[in-house]
Amino acid sequence: PANIVGPQLRRLRQRAGLTQEGLAARCQLTGLDISRGTLSQIEAQLRCVIDEEVVLLANTLKVSPLELLIGKK
Repeated sequence: PANIVGPQLRRLRQRAGLTQEGLAARCQLTGLDISRGTLSQIEAQLRCVIDEEVVLLANTLKVSPLELLIGKK
């Protein structure tokens, strides 16, 4: 897979009760210019996530960046 963040991002987004569109809107507010389509590609493991994006996504979801990288059981 192109990235390991995708499945964790989907899980955390759903846990927060957000749609991809809702998460994209929140990301815009935190300074991460990302679209719903890009989030879809990340969750499908078709697009890599750079380190800055990991931090901003985690901040948006109010989790540790490590939770996006390794997840929690």
